[in-house]
Amino acid sequence: MKGLKHFILSWAAIILFIGLLFWFYYQTNLDSYERVDENESVSELHPAVQEAVGTLIDRAYDKDIEVVITDGLRTEEEQEALYARGREVEGNIVTHARSGESYHNYGLAVDYAIRNHDGEIIWDIHYDGNDNGEADWFEIAEIAKDLGFEWGGDFSHFKDYPHLQMTFGLSISELQQGYRPPNEEE
Repeated sequence: MKGLKHFILSWAAIILFIGLLFWFYYQTNLDSYERVDENESVSELHPAVQEAVGTLIDRAYDKDIEVVITDGLRTEEEQEALYARGREVEGNIVTHARSGESYHNYGLAVDYAIRNHDGEIIWDIHYDGNDNGEADWFEIAEIAKDLGFEWGGDFSHFKDYPHLQMTFGLSISELQQGYRPPNEEE
C-alpha cells in the first residue's frame, strides 16, 4: 500500500509540474500580443488581413477567377442576426458562432464568393469558370492558404466554405480577453 501511495504522489507531482510548465509557457507566449480593453470594439479588418485579401484577389484574377469579398468585419448585432438564422428566424443555419465567438468580430476573417462570367455572384463550389478542370472555389482556397489563411472548408465540425480567417495563433477566448495580434502599421 505504501508503494502505491508513493507511486500516486510521484505522478501527481509530475502532472503538477507539467501543468505549471504549460501555464508558464502560455502566459509568456501571450506577451507578444497587444492587449486592449475587451469591451473595445474593432472598427476594421486587421491590416495584415486586408493586405492578404488584396493579394488573394490579384492572384485569383491572374487565374481568370473573380473573387468577391461578401463579408468582413461583423458587429455584435450582425453576428447575432446571422446566428439567429435557422434558429429564431427562418432560413438555414449559417454559423455556430454567437457574438464575440467569430474571428469576423475581431477583423480577422472574411467570406468570399465568385463572380461568374455573366456578372452574377455565386456560391457554387463546383463552378469552373476558367475551364482548367479545377473548381474555382477550391483554387481560391488554396491561394488563401498559401497566404496564411485558414479555410472554413477544412473545418471538421462545420464546413464553412466561404470563410477565411487569420488567427495569428490567438484563440477566440484570448481575443475575448482583449489580446490582439500586433499591428505592424502602428
